[in-house]
Amino acid sequence: MIIAKPEERRVGRTGTTRRHALRAAGAATAGLLTGCSQDSPAVDSPAGIARAAKAERALRMRATATNRELLDQYDAVLKRHPGQRERLAPLRAAVLRQLAALAPEPSESASPAASPSAAPSVSVTAAAPAPGSSAVPAEPAAALRALAATERRTSDAHTASLMEAPPELARLLASLAAASAAHAYLLTEGSRS
Repeated sequence: MIIAKPEERRVGRTGTTRRHALRAAGAATAGLLTGCSQDSPAVDSPAGIARAAKAERALRMRATATNRELLDQYDAVLKRHPGQRERLAPLRAAVLRQLAALAPEPSESASPAASPSAAPSVSVTAAAPAPGSSAVPAEPAAALRALAATERRTSDAHTASLMEAPPELARLLASLAAASAAHAYLLTEGSRS
């Protein structure tokens, strides 16, 4: 009976699960970062280097598409709820910086025109109707919860890609996953304090 009481208390407390998940994610990221410093012997050949470069480009494109969907969701929420601009602008700006970080290095692209732009400019995005804006809940709190859910899905997608990624990209994806998890917290739990 003594053993059951501490477990009962943990179940009833809010935030314990989130803290535990964040600690676990931090530990996993630390493990990946230390493990990423070793080079794979399979990439030493020219064919292996080409395969690795192709795989990295595919991962970057997938991560970029995920972050573009997140940016579209921010734009849709801001279009429907302009009163949330002050709260969402810094988070949206962070997503723009993430897109810039995901852009391939200049040496990776054949020409400057081949590399995708880091993100659309604010004026272009504001002028164009945001995709899915009709799907944004009418209630601001519900819209923020939906945006937080998109941030969590983005974090999960980046985390799932970590094991396939080469060391430098794995570090970037781990950072992006952590940032999205923090954004989700700020959009939901962080507003309650």
